[in-house]
Amino acid sequence: MKVQLLSISIFCFLTSFNLTAKSEYDWGSTGHRVVGEIASKHLKTRAKRAIKKLLKKESLALVSTFADEIKSDPRFNEFYTWHFINMPMDETYDPSKRHPDGDLVSGIETCIKVIKSETSPNEDKAFYLRMLIHLIGDLHQPLHIGLKEDRGGNDFNVQWFYKDSNLHRVWDTEMIDTYGMTYTELANNAGFKSKKDIKKLQKGSIIDWVNETHELTKEVYNSAKFGDNLRYNYSYLHFKKVRSQLYIAGIRLAKVLNDLF
Repeated sequence: MKVQLLSISIFCFLTSFNLTAKSEYDWGSTGHRVVGEIASKHLKTRAKRAIKKLLKKESLALVSTFADEIKSDPRFNEFYTWHFINMPMDETYDPSKRHPDGDLVSGIETCIKVIKSETSPNEDKAFYLRMLIHLIGDLHQPLHIGLKEDRGGNDFNVQWFYKDSNLHRVWDTEMIDTYGMTYTELANNAGFKSKKDIKKLQKGSIIDWVNETHELTKEVYNSAKFGDNLRYNYSYLHFKKVRSQLYIAGIRLAKVLNDLF
């Protein structure tokens, strides 16, 4: 299906609308922008030029939230299931058990296919590039690969500093927001990795990365009990892992984009 890219005016409207219509399935704008900013620092020159042309000079950080913003528009409902995978704790990813409407893996595969196709119009490539940038980020949020029965932790009710919340939201946004750094500050303080370490992080397939994140999913579900009041100690114990996942997502996003372009 050919997708007509939103006009700049509609895109800006959705961006502002998203401030009050936040989705239940996303890293949060800050987290996604961290991923985009880190990836941009590891792009090869050829990839930078191609991406700059397709995105009309918009940054990876700016477009990284696009896939959440379009959830406000019913014309894009078909992409909703691309943001997550529901998996039992004792299983690894099995393509034969994909959601009939698609999931994170099939969504990423579709984006790559469209972008690589010589027959795809540039407007379609730009649309799916925006989607891809976001979905690679989602893949590394452990509760995007969570249990079906609690909707990836959205129905795992907890408190965050005495306010009603859920485990998914704590990992998406609340630990990040409480930490108080901007996306550029978080990206710039992601830590130094050698070329050897980066290549090691970039090894594997999309499915390998899903299964790796799912191992962390198990830890996250065991990190709290239903109804817990999570505060400073929880962030102290777990925010380093949030930062690590954002960094790994950015490094791997750069790998995917360098391979594509």
